[in-house]
Amino acid sequence: MKELLFSMTFLLVVTIDGAAAQQNYPSKPIRLIVPFAAGGGSDFVGRLIGQKLSETIGQTVVVDNRPGAASLLGTQLAARSAPDGYTLLLADSGFTINIAFFNDPKYDALKDFDPVSVVAQTPYILVVNPSLPFVTSLKDFIAAAKAQPGKLTIASAGSGSGTHMTGELFRLRAGINMIHVPYKSVGPAISDVVAGQINSTVASVPVTLPLVKAGRLKVLAVAAPARIGLIPEAPTFTEAGVNDVNVSNWYSVITVGGTPPAVIRFLNRAIVNAIAAPDMRNKLAASALEPAPPTPEQFGKMIADELQRWDRVIKDAGIRKE
Repeated sequence: MKELLFSMTFLLVVTIDGAAAQQNYPSKPIRLIVPFAAGGGSDFVGRLIGQKLSETIGQTVVVDNRPGAASLLGTQLAARSAPDGYTLLLADSGFTINIAFFNDPKYDALKDFDPVSVVAQTPYILVVNPSLPFVTSLKDFIAAAKAQPGKLTIASAGSGSGTHMTGELFRLRAGINMIHVPYKSVGPAISDVVAGQINSTVASVPVTLPLVKAGRLKVLAVAAPARIGLIPEAPTFTEAGVNDVNVSNWYSVITVGGTPPAVIRFLNRAIVNAIAAPDMRNKLAASALEPAPPTPEQFGKMIADELQRWDRVIKDAGIRKE
């Protein structure tokens, strides 16, 4: 009963707040474009927040999977939609990386979209096969890479992916030369590290945690400001001696540029309330995802900062744009 009263009060407040821009918003189903295939992390978060958002605002949220071209196809589709709050995009960290990595992504992250809220995030981690003979710590790994420049391998989920860019950031900050081995997805990359065919890879916590707990992968460092509870024994990159390698894979909701501010406030508050629900937090935590709902203004600054960071990394690493 308390939850019902809370939801009714929330709906009343945000409806009044949004009246100046769109009196009856939302008056029809909302489309949430997920620019990835079903079954992945973005699809999981998209369906989770879509369902909870439907319950919170009393209107259907339809998840529309539009995979292809490293999320470009779905993102471009969203950018061409009407700025009325009825088309949303489930964006991850690739949303900003693509701007720096591709010559013509056909969307402007700052002009074509308005930030609503980050839903959840999880830090990237650097993992190796535990049987790697010369590695017991990140310091050992860096020493081995410096002793054998251009010999050690680091896999990624594909060129221009978050795992690739985090690996490049680590390489730049550590001052080492490694061979980047891109895969089509993170699964095969991790499998080859477990098999000992690749020395290392960067991946997010959810996809690696079972193998870490089983002793089949060793975490050398976590790309976060502080250690995380799921792997408390793993140091941060800073603790391990490499500064400025704090990178999370984040999942967010954004909308089309020019959407009325009152509608954006409505959606932000709805998402914040959806994330605050105990069942939502439990589902995110079970997948090693941390709720992270900033204000639209804070999220907008984060996007701008990431655009600058990845542009700089790509230039410093000498990566050729595609």
